[in-house]
Amino acid sequence: MEKKRLIIFMPTIEDGGVKKNFFIISNFLSKKFDNVSVITTSNNIKNKLDKKINLITSKFNLFENIGKRKKFFVCLLILLRQIIFQKNTVVLSFQGNVYCALLCWLMSVKVIIRANTSPSGWSKNKVKFYLYKFFYGIADHLVVNSYEFSKELKKKFNLNSICIYNPLDITNIKKLSNKKIRFNFFSKKSLNIICMSRLSIQKDHFCFLEAMKKIKNKINFKVLFIGNGDQSNEIKKYVINNKLTKNILIKNHMKNPFPYLKKSDVLILSSKYEGLPNVLLESLSIKKPVISSDCPTGPKEILDNGLGGLLFKTGNVNDLIKKIFFFQKNLNKCKKKALYGHKRLSRFNSKKNLNKYVKLINSF
Repeated sequence: MEKKRLIIFMPTIEDGGVKKNFFIISNFLSKKFDNVSVITTSNNIKNKLDKKINLITSKFNLFENIGKRKKFFVCLLILLRQIIFQKNTVVLSFQGNVYCALLCWLMSVKVIIRANTSPSGWSKNKVKFYLYKFFYGIADHLVVNSYEFSKELKKKFNLNSICIYNPLDITNIKKLSNKKIRFNFFSKKSLNIICMSRLSIQKDHFCFLEAMKKIKNKINFKVLFIGNGDQSNEIKKYVINNKLTKNILIKNHMKNPFPYLKKSDVLILSSKYEGLPNVLLESLSIKKPVISSDCPTGPKEILDNGLGGLLFKTGNVNDLIKKIFFFQKNLNKCKKKALYGHKRLSRFNSKKNLNKYVKLINSF
């Protein structure tokens, strides 16, 4: 009998939590299955994947520079070619889920969709609403990364899903956080804040920046942004125009941001919506206090409704300011919250959650 083949569908690999999860999950599954392939347009990831994984991509580097939807189309053609010749395949889709689900449905191939972010960002668009409702519904399994996310899909779309938390390697994060820093931006006389995320609309950095502008004459603070994205230039202009250049430093995505996280006083996440924000898990891994928007989905679940960190109303600048002042005046209370959050991280055990993928794939 022909052995089952696993294809992981990830058309474009961008910096952020999805990228981290993709590599961790892919490399783990390569140890559990003999025939694992990755389809992508990103040609520069070979050294980050297990040697057993077959990387299937275009031979032409020009596809690296085309738009995201075009990359989806290129990878769909590659996927079609693969499953025509080997129907005994299970596809695990990380990206371009609607397109991937449709193709697999038409070709009678088993597909598992991994949804990464809450539908709150697009569910108000009626066309997208019905497209996602139908195409997510035809997938054989729909995986989400928080129970809150799962409930939201059931309530809004009447879709059943399976929650598998993002894999968290606490030991490795602690080890990386002890590395030496290359530059020292923070000051002992300041409230040292770190933000680690893509510079995109979803992350609502302008809510955070507005709060910083309002309090710059009230407290001494330093903010380190680590990340890049399509709002990078707008954020830099805002910092310059509002005379925040002495307080705020923006650095591109780093391979190892954890030493800077360790040096900070608090991490702030201001997102409009998430799935299960890795950055909160990473912060609590080294017992770092956090302030997060109470956005759908994930922060409330990770922080146990505020027991493990401070939550502010999503998009509410004044509430964020209140939480920053509360943190400054109640440092010990906030450190205790971080300790509580750290103790609750066993839910996100890497091996336990990764094995759930193995069980799901073997169910076919």
